[in-house]
Amino acid sequence: MNTGHKRKPTYVKPKDASTVILLRRRPNAGTNGIEVLMVLRHPGNRFVADAYVYPGGAIDEEDCAPAMEVLCRGMTREKAVALMGDIPPEKALGAWVAGIRETFEEVGILLAYTKDGGLVTLSDPKEAEKFSDYRDSLGKEAGDFRSMLEREGLTLATDRLHYFSHWVTPEPLPIRYDVRFFVAEAPKGQEAFHDGHELVGHIWVTPQEALEAYHRGDFKLVLPTIMTLKELCAFGTVEDVVLATKGKNIPRILTKMERKGGRNVEIMPDGSVFAPSPCK
Repeated sequence: MNTGHKRKPTYVKPKDASTVILLRRRPNAGTNGIEVLMVLRHPGNRFVADAYVYPGGAIDEEDCAPAMEVLCRGMTREKAVALMGDIPPEKALGAWVAGIRETFEEVGILLAYTKDGGLVTLSDPKEAEKFSDYRDSLGKEAGDFRSMLEREGLTLATDRLHYFSHWVTPEPLPIRYDVRFFVAEAPKGQEAFHDGHELVGHIWVTPQEALEAYHRGDFKLVLPTIMTLKELCAFGTVEDVVLATKGKNIPRILTKMERKGGRNVEIMPDGSVFAPSPCK
């Protein structure tokens, strides 16, 4: 019997995830000009295939383990909860850990401190080869991140990750993520190498150049990436970006999907559609 009531649609629950916007001063740019590391996802990926994004991925159970807290520099579970507010306490610090772990797995850059308190550089060829082996093992799920840190006497540079934005994949999509975006200055002495599996390319590019390429149709992007690049256009230095995160109000942005011009378009919660033009 038809009661006249429509059944409320059931949507996939988004997985908690982290992504890291790695920044560096643009070479030969003097005091101003920043670049961001962007990675190209494999065309066969089920999620945002063949698009440029930032390194990142889902938060794993191990990222949230209580034992990880002692391996984090300058960040505690309580502080992480206070900064984020709307994440389960057991996952708050895990968001920072996952951001660093995924960045290492995907592009080989490790945000960590050595036993003497200095940042890991991987400038020594033997050290670089050793950590490349660790990275391969993690990618094959033959090793675990915490064991690597403990074996090498490292602590995570969670104090160098700064909470920047919070985006949630639209409800109708079959694969969804609740993503915390962080910004961090890329450590000196380390080079990015995409993993060759999930990622098939990487590039250091200014936010302006990325948006201009998107405008030309040469650089596929999704809405959260577009909007964070647009925001980054306002800054001239990495220090300015980091300073802007202090006390920043970070809303949870759940975008929507609508049918426009015969295709599905991701739009902002207020119904506005991003105009694909470079930032000024």
